[in-house]
Amino acid sequence: MLVHLALPVLVAAILVFVSSSLIHMVFKWHNSDYGKLADEDAVRAALRASVSKPGQYVIPYCLGMKEMQSPEMQAKWVEGPVGFIHVRPNGIPKMGPTLGQWFVLNVVVAALVAHVACSAVGITGVNSHHLFHVTALTTFLAYGVGSLTSGIWKGQTWGSVAKDLLDALIYGLVSGAAFAWQWPS
Repeated sequence: MLVHLALPVLVAAILVFVSSSLIHMVFKWHNSDYGKLADEDAVRAALRASVSKPGQYVIPYCLGMKEMQSPEMQAKWVEGPVGFIHVRPNGIPKMGPTLGQWFVLNVVVAALVAHVACSAVGITGVNSHHLFHVTALTTFLAYGVGSLTSGIWKGQTWGSVAKDLLDALIYGLVSGAAFAWQWPS
């Protein structure tokens, strides 16, 4: 069934990829989401001494609610800082593999959206307006909901979350248009 939808899936993935490239390389509205540390060199030195491998870290580190209630841990929470740290492998970032992974994710999302659309509206005799709504909304959910989770649990600023949701809305609209345009008759 999805073989007949290869073209709309590919077009949707390409349009999301291009939209994302414009957002991050031309409009750059996410640049303000990242702040510079006051003493970056000291923080980098401390992390080099403390972090043994790439991964996710939390500060202050706490194993559970019982430990969180201890006076020592309570003092750490109040004193701060409180945060999540994501450490990547050392070296200059290689954009080629990262962009390749992003494009593969775009294809996977588009394929899943196509599957949902097939279940919701079928393949032939489809109302393109209804198809647009189903595919745009499903794509929006796929790209946008994770940002809400990051705002709630990881402290991502709500301004940054709003920009991520705007990105997801754009991805949903271009995907919905691609599916409505390229859906088999």
